Amino acid sequence: MPIKQRNKVSASFSLAGMSDIVFLLLIFFMITSTLIHPTALKLMLPRSSQQTSAKPMTTVSITSDLMFYVETQQVELENLEAVLRQKVGSAEDTYISLHSDESVPWKYIVEVLKIANRNKYKVIGATRPE
Repeated sequence: MPIKQRNKVSASFSLAGMSDIVFLLLIFFMITSTLIHPTALKLMLPRSSQQTSAKPMTTVSITSDLMFYVETQQVELENLEAVLRQKVGSAEDTYISLHSDESVPWKYIVEVLKIANRNKYKVIGATRPE
């Protein structure tokens, strides 16, 4: 009488643990990607306790060495209006976020405000919390 083997090797593999790990990694990268700020300019913003809920279409930044940026593109002050018109267009209720260093003289901030006023853009002054 031949002896039969009762132990058979199963060829199936469970992917349940692997799918859990993939979903956890997906959630981790989604959360951390929203925490990364898109502009990498080093600015010391003024302090304020006020906040707004308006979403700006683009950002204008003025660094402490008086360099102007539209988002991350460096722009001369003379060309700022043309670049903003190209980025924003003629949309109604257009909000622009103005990021300026604390040490920037008001003369340059007023120039950006004049450009916004001529094109009927609304400007949001970016600040850091108190």
